[in-house]
Amino acid sequence: MSEEQPEDLVVEIGEGRSYPIRFVESIADKLSRLVVQYMDEQKGLVVVTDMNLAVAQALLFDDILKEVPTFTVSPGESSKNLLRLGEIWDFLANIRLDRKGAVIAIGGGVIGDLAGFASASFLRGTSYFQVPTTLLAMVDSSIGGKTGINLEAGKNLVGAFFHPEEVLIDTTLLKTLPDAEFSAGMAEVIKYGLLGDAELFSRLEDLDRLHPEHPELASIIRRCCSIKAAVVSEDEQETATAGGRALLNLGHTFGHAIENVSGYGIYLHGEAVSIGMVAAARMSCLKGWIPEVDVGRIVRLLKRYDLPVCLRQPLDRMELLEAMRQDKKVRRGVVHFVAMRQLGDSFTTSEVEEHVLLESLEIIGAE
Repeated sequence: MSEEQPEDLVVEIGEGRSYPIRFVESIADKLSRLVVQYMDEQKGLVVVTDMNLAVAQALLFDDILKEVPTFTVSPGESSKNLLRLGEIWDFLANIRLDRKGAVIAIGGGVIGDLAGFASASFLRGTSYFQVPTTLLAMVDSSIGGKTGINLEAGKNLVGAFFHPEEVLIDTTLLKTLPDAEFSAGMAEVIKYGLLGDAELFSRLEDLDRLHPEHPELASIIRRCCSIKAAVVSEDEQETATAGGRALLNLGHTFGHAIENVSGYGIYLHGEAVSIGMVAAARMSCLKGWIPEVDVGRIVRLLKRYDLPVCLRQPLDRMELLEAMRQDKKVRRGVVHFVAMRQLGDSFTTSEVEEHVLLESLEIIGAE
């Protein structure tokens, strides 16, 4: 790990609602203080996590959090549904969590989205903390207040903008992260370089392959957090008519469609985003916005982290197209895509013809 702990950041979303992203040396110490703050004062505290993390971080759960009521779900996107959400609501009600209590989401993006939405909706809102334990969650999903669950019709179609009290990042938690999950997080790291930081993208190209103990990792995580915090501050609820927070969805319109059509859980979210970024790059190239050589640079960097750049099994192009039409970014029946003018310069557009989309999907292996 980097010798120097990164400086904290603040997500500026308005007076009284801004919150910090804290880079902590020991998440155990921070959680101990939260337990004292909420349990000793009888405000109530609940942890939501997944089964894999409960095993991987057994000492944390068996020691620091042993007295804290904990709701554990199966790992993976399939848990982000109405049934699990209802079970969490019942759990919070049964332990009589009150509005001065708090929920701690300890896990990856699925846990953060699910626990965050439960906190946003239970008693019309309780405090919650994000403790991301995956690279993807550290650089992306834990920041910005997007919470929600999936429906059969599409991903994240039900949810709320609800910001945590704090985001607590301890990069040592990544040491127990499976290699595939770390690589999935690198898809989001690479995304930040593509959407607005050409210097970051070039830095990633020049560096040796990152890993949980790489000395540059912490500073790169902070840079990604800084980019997202700035975007969220300018466009909290993704209402900008062009650009804004929608830029964070580079590769996601394609990626969410892949997850939906293939079945949630077949691809890790970052894997689907990786393929989606290749499709978005191909689309941008077909439209004449970026050269073929830039598509090659993107593909090479994704492959460095063993990320898929095409579908493992063919999917129907028309089904994928229909899934994209169910995306949250559809406005007045028109799908808005994030495209690239060049590496590090992205923009939103609805001016993509169907034949371009179908060709982009065919290039990644759709039929």
